[in-house]
Amino acid sequence: MDLKPRADLVPNTRAYEEIPLVKPTGFREYDARWLFGSEINLLGVRLLGMGLGTMLHERGVRPEIVVGHDYRSYSSSIKQALIAGLLASGCTVHDIGLAMTPMAYFAQFDLDVPAVAMVTASHNDNGWTGVKMGMQRPLTFGPDEMGALRDIVMEGRVTLRPGGELKLVPDMAERYMADLSDRPKLTRKLKVVAACGNGTAGAFAPEVLRRIGCEVVELDCTLDHSFPRYNPNPEDMKMLHALAEAVTETGADIGLGFDGDGDRCGVVDNKGRELFADKVGVMLARDLSALHPGATFVVDVKSTGLFLTDPVLRENGAKVDYWKTGHSHIKRRCAEISALAGFEKSGHYFFNPPVGRGYDDGLVSAIAICDMLERNPSKSMAELREALPQTWGSPTMSPHCPDEKKYEIVDRVTRHYQRLAADSGQIAGLPIRELVTVNGVRVTLADGTWGLVRASSNKPELVVVCESPESEDMMKAMFKNIDLHLSDYPEVGEYNQKI
Repeated sequence: MDLKPRADLVPNTRAYEEIPLVKPTGFREYDARWLFGSEINLLGVRLLGMGLGTMLHERGVRPEIVVGHDYRSYSSSIKQALIAGLLASGCTVHDIGLAMTPMAYFAQFDLDVPAVAMVTASHNDNGWTGVKMGMQRPLTFGPDEMGALRDIVMEGRVTLRPGGELKLVPDMAERYMADLSDRPKLTRKLKVVAACGNGTAGAFAPEVLRRIGCEVVELDCTLDHSFPRYNPNPEDMKMLHALAEAVTETGADIGLGFDGDGDRCGVVDNKGRELFADKVGVMLARDLSALHPGATFVVDVKSTGLFLTDPVLRENGAKVDYWKTGHSHIKRRCAEISALAGFEKSGHYFFNPPVGRGYDDGLVSAIAICDMLERNPSKSMAELREALPQTWGSPTMSPHCPDEKKYEIVDRVTRHYQRLAADSGQIAGLPIRELVTVNGVRVTLADGTWGLVRASSNKPELVVVCESPESEDMMKAMFKNIDLHLSDYPEVGEYNQKI
C-alpha cells in the first residue's frame, strides 16, 4: 500500500480504497479536523496514527498513548483506524472507550501515560471528525507540533516498528467520575439544569453533579448522535435559549451547558439569562483571587475588557495576560507563566493546582462555578453577575471564509486597521487607542470599545467579536465598521449569526 496520501481522492473509486486520503488543511493550529469521507478516509486516519507514533519515537517520548472517542456514529471506527496506525508504529495504546475529551486528559495522569489522541470533532456539525493530541501532559499540540505532524503524514515519512500493544481500560469513566467527586459535598442546595445537546457529556455530567450534591434536571442528556434538537455547543444561542427556558420553567439556581466532547461549559443564571463565558470567567477570577491574592489569569483576545478594568480584580491584586485564542495556546501560556487559571470566551476554562490539573474540563469548570455559589450563600448567580460593571458584548460571530484564504484575509484586515491608526483615523467618532495583534487584530477605541477579527482555528470561518463599556450603540457601531470592511472581500461569506 502506498503510504503517501493524496488530497484529491473521491469515494466509490478503487483508489479511495487503496490510497490514504488526507487533506493538508485538516492540520489546524492545535486540532486536526476534517470532513470524514471527503477530506479524510479510514486509510488516511490509519496513516495519521502511524505519523503520530513516528513523531513520538522521533521526539524521544515514551511510545505510550491514551486513546478515546466521542459519541458520533462514525467515531468508533475512526478510533479503530487510528489505533491500527499507532500499533503499526510500535506504540502501546490504552483504549479508554467512549469518553469526553477531559476524561482522556485525566487518563494520562491516572495511567501515567505521556501522550493522548482523542477522536472528536468537539462542537462541529455532524460530518466532521478530528483528533485532539498531546505528548506532554497537560499540554496539547500547538502550531509547531501540528506542522511537524502534517509534514510527516503528507510526505509519508512514517516508520513502522514491531512491539505495538493494545490495552483496554474499561473502567476509566468511573475512575474519572470518582476523582471529580472525591471531595466534600456542597452544603448549599443547588438545583442545576444540565444541558448536553445529546452529546457525549450526557453520559457523565449529570452523574458527577449529583455526586457533589446538586439536584439535577437533565436536558437533552440522552445520547443521540443525530443531535436532534441542536448542536451541542454552549456558544450557540439556540442551545443557550433552550437551557434558559428550562431554568425558568424549573426554578433552577443555574443552568450549565456542555459541548459535544465535554471540555467546555456554558452558563445561564437563575433569571434565565444567558451569560457569555468570558463574563463568567471574570466572576470566577474574582472568587479565586479572593482566595489567592495576586493570582495571575490568562484570557483569550476574544474576552471582555473587564479582566483589566474590574475594580475587584484590581483590589485583589490579580494580574491578567491576554493571549491567543485556542485551548492549546491558553493551556501552554498558563503553564509558562504559572497562572492560576485561564479563560476563553468559548467556554474553555483551565485551572492549575490546587483547582485542577491544567487542562480544560467542562465538569471541573461546572464544579468551580458551584463552589463559587457555595462561597456566596446569600447571593444568586444573577446577583453575582449584576455585581460586575456593565458592558455590552456581541456573541461570537463567524462569517464563512475558506481555510485556504482566511489567514490572508485576516492579515489584510490587520494592515487596514494599522494604517487607519497610523493616519489618526476614527471609528464612530473616536480614535484608536490600541491594536493587539497577537491573534488576528483587536481594535480598541479611546472609550474602551473594542472589536476583534481573527481566523477560526478549526473551521473555514473568521471570528468577529465586539464589546463596549459605554453603550450598546457603540458596540454595534464597532461591529458595523468591521462588517463594512469585511464586505470588501468576496471570499468572506454569510455569518452564522449577527447582532
